[in-house]
Amino acid sequence: MTIREQIQEMEKETLSPYACLSANSRGRDREEPECDIRPVFQRDRDRILHSKAFRRLKNKTQVFLTPKGDHYRTRLSHTLEVSQNARTIAKALRLNEDLVEAIALGHDLGHTPFGHAGERLLNDVYEGGFKHNEQSVRIVEKLEKDGEGLNLTWEVRDGILNHQTGRMPHTLEGRIVRLSDKIAYVNSDFDDAIRAQILCEEDIPLEIRKTLGFDTRSRLDCLIHDIIINSMGQDDIIMSEECAGALKELRGFMFTNLYLNPVAKSEEVKAETMLRQLYHYYMEHLELLPPKFLQMIEDGESKGRVMCDFISGMTDQFAINRFTAFYLPEAWQVDGF
Repeated sequence: MTIREQIQEMEKETLSPYACLSANSRGRDREEPECDIRPVFQRDRDRILHSKAFRRLKNKTQVFLTPKGDHYRTRLSHTLEVSQNARTIAKALRLNEDLVEAIALGHDLGHTPFGHAGERLLNDVYEGGFKHNEQSVRIVEKLEKDGEGLNLTWEVRDGILNHQTGRMPHTLEGRIVRLSDKIAYVNSDFDDAIRAQILCEEDIPLEIRKTLGFDTRSRLDCLIHDIIINSMGQDDIIMSEECAGALKELRGFMFTNLYLNPVAKSEEVKAETMLRQLYHYYMEHLELLPPKFLQMIEDGESKGRVMCDFISGMTDQFAINRFTAFYLPEAWQVDGF
């Protein structure tokens, strides 16, 4: 018996009857030999972790565009916080941690530069529309490894696709990530807002703080405990009505006071304008695209679809550098006196 088979047997013996077992995966789009050490979801986690799209997350905006401090979240640090929250819940409920971690690490791979400002812009300029969760799946299915994709399991792709509000993953592990994402961003984004001196703790309505806690750590602890306690022994991931309502109200508060705050978002108009210009510039100068994107167009992909792939994959700084090169004059260099 291989190490992988031993691990799979251990999953059967120790995990919850509601867990998604590695041995029961629906599999991959392309069949491939099994690893002798790692079960399928662990392999998926590793593939995402080593992907180029994952590495680029470190230079993509979470909420604050190009902040002048070292301690603001990026899309990568947000992703890691989601993973940590989700694994804590999964371990307590005896669900599949490898599946949870793979979904969590991959859920935002398709995010644009400059956060949701970039997502809105691409959704506006591309007639087919753009959503970052769908782009995340496109990355792992098609764009990574020069068109080969990562060939991830169905369960991981399902969790990545359905982590958004209004959608629901088919596995409990995916549902954990879906809630962990919300818990992570409302708390960490508020922490960043305090750092930016845009909000303070007392700005959160008192009734929300009475329910969830009077600081970020307490609210995280409350929400995670609530999910674990209410989901224990259940074939679902559940929150109490009180905490679910308070979380919804906290999200509403964050949208009103941070995500739509003119001080925090004052630079977003500039970011959208810059990305719009880049989109149209590259559409008029397709020869400047990297060869793999040109090949996609030759293979039948629409120009707009490929342009979304290219623009959404940019980091904040790469987009700024390209815009500078195309639209701002270079400084003259004068020799002598």
